[in-house]
Parts: sequence; C-alpha cells; structure tokens
Amino acid sequence: MNLEIINQHIDEHLKVIESIDNGQKEKILLIANVMVKSLAAGGTIFWCGNGGSASDSQHLAGELVGRFVGDRKPLRSLSLNADSAVMTCIINDFGYESLFSRQVEGLGSSGDVLVGITTSGNSQNVLKALETANKMSMTTIGFLGKGGGVAKNLAQHSIIIESNSTARIQEAHITLGHILCDLIEEGLNLKS
Repeated sequence: MNLEIINQHIDEHLKVIESIDNGQKEKILLIANVMVKSLAAGGTIFWCGNGGSASDSQHLAGELVGRFVGDRKPLRSLSLNADSAVMTCIINDFGYESLFSRQVEGLGSSGDVLVGITTSGNSQNVLKALETANKMSMTTIGFLGKGGGVAKNLAQHSIIIESNSTARIQEAHITLGHILCDLIEEGLNLKS
C-alpha cells in the first residue's frame, strides 16, 4: 500500500467534480426548481437505482424526509429500492426490469418527480421507470454517467457526469444530490 493510490483517487475525484460546468449548474438549478414546485404542491420525489445508486436513492430520500441542514418539516420523498417485500414480490411476479415501474405506476401521480440514478444510463429497470413516469405526466430526472446511455433520451432533465469510472460518477451523484437538498430547503424557505 502506498500514497500513490490515495492521491490517484483524490485527483480523479477532484477532476470529475471540477468538470461540472456552468451549463450543468444551470440544469441543477432548473431541477431544484422543479422539485420545489412539486413538493410545494404536495407532490413526492421518488428515487431509484441499482447497487451503489440504490444506496444513493435511499440516502437522498432520507435527507428529504429527515433533514439535510436544519430542523424542518419532513418532505415527501421515497426510495423505490427500500422495501424488500415489495421488491421481491415484483421481481418474482413481473421480473427485475419491472421493479421500479410497477411502483411508479402504483404510487406516483401527475406532478410528482422521479429521479433515476444510473451510472451507465442503461439500467433496464430505471429506463422502464422513466418511461412509465413520463406516461403518467410526472417529471423525470436522470443522474447519469458514461455519456448518459439510453436514459438521456428518456429523462426530461439530466445531469451527465463526464466520467467512465463508476466510483467517480457515484461520488458526483451524491454531491449533486446534496446540492439539490440544500437548494430545495432554500427554495421552500425551510432553513432555520
């Protein structure tokens, strides 16, 4: 073991974060405004992803329901990969590709927001969820990487992290999620 490995990871992380340009920052503001409007109207922010992106989905839903910065009222947010009974039922009866779309169809409403997190942009269950949410007049957002994949054409708003490293993309996604949580609290005047 040596410091070279540590320095390599930190250098790669900083380059990816620094590559988020003003155009992407404007998209982040736009996405935050969409989320604020949905929440203010009684809507729900749904999150979905696989593997590390599933963990990010749970983390970010928790930041909204719990709190991000200060004490405030809980916000309507749900990770679609958090209920093991629902997940195993859907996977068993309908297949893994229907895991999120079935929940979107059952729980979502027009005016809600679905955030699909996929580092490749090609996770079939996330793609199907985006398609279903679009049909239901929900707003769809993609946290993507590796060029955006198919998801960049399905999500109404996307942030594509310019990296081919899954680890770096995931790090940028959680940073993006934290920024959105802060902007949402600010936009809803919930900061104490």
